Amino acid sequence: MNKIVVSAIIAIAAIAGNGADCNAGTISKNKTKKVSTFFSKVLNGENASYNCNDKIKPEDVANARNAVWACWRNAVLATNEEKLLAPFATNEPRDTGYWRLPEHLEENALMPYYFIKKGEQPKDGYPLFLYMHGSGEKNREWEAGIRLCSSYDDAPSLHFIPQIPNGFGELYRWAIQSKQWAWEKLLRLAFVNDSIDANRIYFYGISEGGYGSQRLASFYADYLAGAGPMAGGEPLKNAPMENLANIAFSLRTGEQDYGFARNAMTYNAAQTIDSLSKKYPGLYNHFIELVPKKGHSIDYEKTTPWLKQHTRNAHPTYFYWEDYDMYGRHRTGFYNLKVNETSRNNDEERSCYEMSIEDNTINLTVQNVTYTTTQLIYNIPMFFAKNYAPATKGNVTIYLSEKLFDFTKPVKVIVNGNEAFNGKVTPTLKAMAESCAEFFDPERVFPAEITVDIK
Repeated sequence: MNKIVVSAIIAIAAIAGNGADCNAGTISKNKTKKVSTFFSKVLNGENASYNCNDKIKPEDVANARNAVWACWRNAVLATNEEKLLAPFATNEPRDTGYWRLPEHLEENALMPYYFIKKGEQPKDGYPLFLYMHGSGEKNREWEAGIRLCSSYDDAPSLHFIPQIPNGFGELYRWAIQSKQWAWEKLLRLAFVNDSIDANRIYFYGISEGGYGSQRLASFYADYLAGAGPMAGGEPLKNAPMENLANIAFSLRTGEQDYGFARNAMTYNAAQTIDSLSKKYPGLYNHFIELVPKKGHSIDYEKTTPWLKQHTRNAHPTYFYWEDYDMYGRHRTGFYNLKVNETSRNNDEERSCYEMSIEDNTINLTVQNVTYTTTQLIYNIPMFFAKNYAPATKGNVTIYLSEKLFDFTKPVKVIVNGNEAFNGKVTPTLKAMAESCAEFFDPERVFPAEITVDIK
């Protein structure tokens, strides 16, 4: 993804355990040195590329992946930055962590956080919840957050509970670019932490945190097992529901929560995702509720126990990605797709990528969409119509996993109904290194890649 970087700052703590051996398996010491150097450049904010195209035998893919991930993990642990504090149990004295957000994204932004644990660590690691508080006085909201997170019946679990750094205006938003930097850092550190289950990460929040977690759910769906905004409700232009295929999504708002039409927005989200779940059975798992006779204050205890039942599918055979900008920034990749050249013709358009995979064949449909406002509420655009047109330009890289593809057979790629590729693909160290740097995700160190034009 498009990285948001900042100059290295002094490390204060780390909890990820001992470094692994990135010389293990079938990769030579010289090659792993090149991989490690590439990763160090990426983490330092350089626009680096991995230029060696060393081939890997299909039977060696697993060992090579382990070695590449170990190189990445060691590079992350060696980066001079503020790491995660060790989590504390709810009955232990609190320790406060601090992350300094990049000055060029938000001035004077020191983000305090609590990191709590509940129950004993499961075999595959703890589920991790990111909680975002509401927009009241920030100290009061933060303290309420730790009480709530401690009380939910979701043990065993970890909860990362930040406080908004600057409590005024546009800066009191959980999805602006400075916060995107923080959440990508949280994901990056969580993925190299042996005590966290990489396939059970969830975003949730209340009120302003509900708006933020709904937007972030659509933006970062490929990283999440689920998301649970509460007492919120976004206009769907800000959080396209189509992106939520393959994750669990909960949205609970008071039936009488009329402020900023939160109840109407929640009802619209329910109608939209119900329609999607009928069209794509089993892909849009959701729990949306307008809580009867409730206003802005509802019972909050149902969300995290429901979410934690669900595990991420990092290798879906279907996804839809509406590539939208969030506070002026686009992702550069989603699941196994990386955009090298956008299909958008202007900033008013968004590119939409719909991919399905079956029998070594990839079907990719790329369209551009524009929004037309159909209704204003409080003079705010709330309801929209979408207008689609086929994309006629662009370039993408599709990464391939051996979990979905047989590398001993030809792979076919169909783009907008036309054959764009048909042939065998060879696993390479380049694909593994560059996909690892793009997604920093142990589940998405892809062994092969195909690059195609959109026509």
